[in-house]
Amino acid sequence: MNKTELIDHIATSADISKAAAARALDAVIDGVTTTLAKNDSVTLVGFGTFSVSERAARTGRNPRTKEEIVIEAAKVPKFKAGKALKDAVN
Repeated sequence: MNKTELIDHIATSADISKAAAARALDAVIDGVTTTLAKNDSVTLVGFGTFSVSERAARTGRNPRTKEEIVIEAAKVPKFKAGKALKDAVN
């Protein structure tokens, strides 16, 4: 399912226009993004938790030249599925 299909699903399920569904989805995505940028987490009970994880600096290898390179530390988004979501999939 892509974003357009998700907007169609939201519009149909909530009985709202596609434009309103698109605004609602964009607001949710923006809220999650803004919260993660502040290094905080977003918990949707039953669905899951979005959080930020720290990735340590490490050495890698350039596959083309086989030369060692330093990969800098980074913050990466992480998602952990909640029990209801896990149960629905299984």
